[in-house]
Amino acid sequence: MIAIIDYGMGNLRSVQKGFERVGHTAVITRESEVIDRASHVVLPGVGAFGDCMANVTRYGLVDPIHRAIQVGKPFLGICVGFQLLFTESEEFGCHKGLGLLPGKVKAIPRTKDTASSYKIPHMGWNTIHIEKPAPPLATIDQESYVYFVHSYFVELGDQDLVSTQTAYGLSFVSSVWKDNIFGTQFHPEKSQAVGLQVLKNFGEWQ
Repeated sequence: MIAIIDYGMGNLRSVQKGFERVGHTAVITRESEVIDRASHVVLPGVGAFGDCMANVTRYGLVDPIHRAIQVGKPFLGICVGFQLLFTESEEFGCHKGLGLLPGKVKAIPRTKDTASSYKIPHMGWNTIHIEKPAPPLATIDQESYVYFVHSYFVELGDQDLVSTQTAYGLSFVSSVWKDNIFGTQFHPEKSQAVGLQVLKNFGEWQ
């Protein structure tokens, strides 16, 4: 059973439906007991980093997240849920994240050279260049298209975490992998066949 963490922000039902379409049972929950019983855990997210982190803390979800990762459950962070895994964010001030991975969330830079050709937020389809194929990407083709909606990216503190990179004015990390943690800046649940395959692979990850 896959637990999708509900902290009051994010398109949770879309993620749940994505898992259901590929044959995996997924429940939306903020109950620590349910998260503890789950085989896999997903932290989705839409919104501002600070507000999301405040809700994760308010609903007492920090400890269940840490426990899930410490015991080795496959863990998926999506978009802001991916960003929350890192040390801090500069979005609307400085905010501490979960600190599970080293890195800082920073604004996609706006320059004279890129302003006209690269709109912010980065919204729509773009390719992923796979550098280290995490288990959820095991059957995904190089340079596959996935769907993005974001204005911030992660500046990593450890380049060994990089699973995929994407180019949009700059080359940014579009997914990371460390042990049982896989995080994506893109939205698998919005990425049609490729994204559904990522969700399927994640649900089968042991």
